[in-house]
Amino acid sequence: MEENQWTANLLLLNQEHEDGKQQLELLQELYELGFRSFEVRREFFFNIDEEIPAIRNWAQEHNIELFYSIPDELFVDGMLNSKLLQYIKESHTMGIKKAKFNIGDYEHFQGDFKASFETLEKTLDGLEINVENDQTQTSGRIKPILKFLNDIKNSQINVGYVYDLGNWEFTGENFFEAAETLKNFIRYIHVKDVTEGPEVRPLDEGQLDWRKALDVLPTNVPIALEYPVLSNAVIESGINKLNSYKKGSAQNE
Repeated sequence: MEENQWTANLLLLNQEHEDGKQQLELLQELYELGFRSFEVRREFFFNIDEEIPAIRNWAQEHNIELFYSIPDELFVDGMLNSKLLQYIKESHTMGIKKAKFNIGDYEHFQGDFKASFETLEKTLDGLEINVENDQTQTSGRIKPILKFLNDIKNSQINVGYVYDLGNWEFTGENFFEAAETLKNFIRYIHVKDVTEGPEVRPLDEGQLDWRKALDVLPTNVPIALEYPVLSNAVIESGINKLNSYKKGSAQNE
């Protein structure tokens, strides 16, 4: 299939993962659908020590871009997570460009904010760190996310933001208000749809006007499809919807 400009989060092939396929196999399948940028999920590893080098080698051979979704928090019990250095090491070994976390318990952080992050930044060596709005009240609402991102900005710390379009439904907040409020911090976007429940669904199978959100979001950052599907045809449909949206936006400029 023709190459596309979008990113594939491996949640797309969640069912195949549950059936026992390793992430390298999922990457190879999505590569055949035209993706050249992928988001690996840490919780999808069956044997992380064996799989990371295999993914790195394949990615280098095929000249692809890798992001890393890490289901853990920057702050735990009001302190920087002691596992961050481990996650950064994994990212370097795999050749990751962007690593994503949840914010966590920043509200109770009592340390030297700038000094703590400067120590962490010395280990990054070009790795980009971002936080995402998750599905919790702690770090999935506009107010605490905006406070954290403003503190980051004021301290001149290089941490960015991943806008997840669907997660706002899980915290009872408005996806469009969030897009307007947080757009200047965004480095990466997750697109999906959500039904009442809420339940994550493919594009145009829920109640979210994802095009309305993209209208106000940055156009120069990666956009990833992040929702489970049961067939490659649904993935191809999502690619086509994003392509059509981009074409329409370009014509309206």
